[in-house]
Amino acid sequence: MSYNLLKGKRGIIFGALNDQSIAWKVAERAVEEGATITLSNTPVAVRMGELSTLSEKLNCTIIPADATNFEDLEEVFKKSMEVLGGKIDFVLHSIGMSPNVRKKRTYDDLDYKLLDKTLDISAVSFHKMIQAAKKLGAISECGSIVALSYVAAQRTFFGYNDMADAKALLESIARSFGYIYGREHKVRVNTISQSPTRTTAGSGVKGMEKLLDFSDRMSPLGNASADECADYCMVMFSDLTKKVTMQNLFHDGGFSSVGMSLRAMSTYEKGLDDYMAEDGHIIYG
Repeated sequence: MSYNLLKGKRGIIFGALNDQSIAWKVAERAVEEGATITLSNTPVAVRMGELSTLSEKLNCTIIPADATNFEDLEEVFKKSMEVLGGKIDFVLHSIGMSPNVRKKRTYDDLDYKLLDKTLDISAVSFHKMIQAAKKLGAISECGSIVALSYVAAQRTFFGYNDMADAKALLESIARSFGYIYGREHKVRVNTISQSPTRTTAGSGVKGMEKLLDFSDRMSPLGNASADECADYCMVMFSDLTKKVTMQNLFHDGGFSSVGMSLRAMSTYEKGLDDYMAEDGHIIYG
């Protein structure tokens, strides 16, 4: 259902790979809400992935770019303004990858050259992106920049490895740049800390299926899906959130505020019989 939240707005979506990607869902919802957009990912991802399918569906331009290359990012903003006919109103950074995770290096045995790549791809690229946009004057006043994060920036999660460090840096960049960009141009910079989600990138995290199950049991509302994350991004891109900036916004069904849930405890107690009423429903109070 469309609410025309982004009618007349222009945006750039970084990181869509296939129809499992949150960025893919965000692109679809943005156009549905009335926006015109461009898409960007690495040249390899553009060649090997399914981005052309999304481009054709949404009638939008793909601008290949290495998000760790400042000049490439400048070109994305320049070409996007040219294609879309004006300054950009919203940007999504949905980029993350750990070579250490891919090579199954544990956190106490990291390859530091690979760590540099993790941080550059997953976090420093966000700084480069914002800096490129600001130097070009590419973002319209009251524009919105959002990056996707995860609660592992605050807590330790088995198997998340050096991506946790990258997410912590990502959130710090949002605060630091959010202050400067907000003061000078009223541009908002936020991160959304999403539930663990079945995506191509997420599949590389060790024990992902168990993590999905655990967080779903812990969260009173259950895990937030990729489609629901896209809905939340629409609100953050819209004029309804003009005074929200420098925030890490948890979109995780309540997981980040729960210490221990009944459903999680039940996995250790081997059942919920002690908490079941005579009519069969579970008493959560």
